[in-house]
Formats: sequence, C-alpha cells, structure tokens
Amino acid sequence: MNGQQSEVKMVSAFDPYFYQTLLSFRSKNIVINTTKNPIQGSLITVMPDHVVIEVSGTPFYVRVQEIVWVTLS
Repeated sequence: MNGQQSEVKMVSAFDPYFYQTLLSFRSKNIVINTTKNPIQGSLITVMPDHVVIEVSGTPFYVRVQEIVWVTLS
C-alpha cells in the first residue's frame, strides 16, 4: 500500500425534526415500530443515531435508521 493509510468515514442520516420529536417522548411509555418488529416500553435515552427503550427492566438499543414510526402508548 505504499505506506499510505486509508481513512474510514462514517456517514449517517440525521433528521433534526424526528430527533426533537423523540426528545419530547423521553421518560414516557411509547411504541416504536422498527423494520423488524414493534417494541413497547419507556424511552430512556435519545441520541442522534440511536434510542434506548426499557422493556420490563431490560434496555433495548434501537438504531434511529431502523425506526419506521413512533407513538405514545
């Protein structure tokens, strides 16, 4: 490789409106429908790339890119 290092860059879509909506749901019971299945529980943490939803005391980390819709339960 001629002594050159390659650079790895992460690219992620960020939707500020959806992020703000998720922030308003913090500490509330919600249903998140993902590309795989729905998850119902308390929204604990909101980050630009993932959320943490607690279901029966167990945290689930869900990538924002996998979320189809969210509603209060």
